[in-house]
Amino acid sequence: MTDEIEQLLKNLKFGRMRSVYDEQLRAAEKQQLSYSEFVAALLRAQWHHQQESALEWRIRRANLPERWSLETFPYSQQPGVKRKQIQGFAELDFVAKHENLVFIGPTAVGKTGLASGLLLKALQNGLRGQFIAAQDLFDDMYASLADRSTRKLIDHLARLDVLLIDEFGYLNLRPEQCNAFFKLMEQRYRRHSTIITTNLDYSEWHNFLGNKAMVEALLSRVRHFCHTVRIDGPPLREPQG
Repeated sequence: MTDEIEQLLKNLKFGRMRSVYDEQLRAAEKQQLSYSEFVAALLRAQWHHQQESALEWRIRRANLPERWSLETFPYSQQPGVKRKQIQGFAELDFVAKHENLVFIGPTAVGKTGLASGLLLKALQNGLRGQFIAAQDLFDDMYASLADRSTRKLIDHLARLDVLLIDEFGYLNLRPEQCNAFFKLMEQRYRRHSTIITTNLDYSEWHNFLGNKAMVEALLSRVRHFCHTVRIDGPPLREPQG
């Protein structure tokens, strides 16, 4: 590589092209590739690098606690989960149709792992998403009331292609938090997909969200275009000690 080419690639921020240039040049000479084939190989390497970097950025922004994979989920240990159904969700048609997913079941049956695996699939396909624990979501909503940033918070979350709300239920909430959550779900309704994991059946949501009329309106939006997965199986986490 000449000094001029190296400087140009550096200025253009084509780091991967810089790193593979000499290797690709030797391969091109050995295989007697044309100029266009040589350039295509360099551009291909740069493109793959940019795709990988973009995916890493989306994953970091999504705040996934772990990179759970649907391929490694222990289906054999969890008879309450239908592999074919989850594989169908992994095609992401529900995202294209702006449908919701709600995983209902007791603790440790795999709800979070499956939901996170689907969110990761969405991120790998170029979609924007975020994982957030329900407690953190409502804490953020309460904190936003102090500096009047609730609208900004809701607008940000409402624009995400996929929003995963984990461990929904059994929270002590103020009416202002419930109202903010309702506004969020109202904005996402029929526009983007929301994935919720919870150990509460729908009939129990009013126990912590309060206002019955608001809860009925919320459920009508959540469940209108929704796939509900009820996991009735053994816990996957073995007790220690």
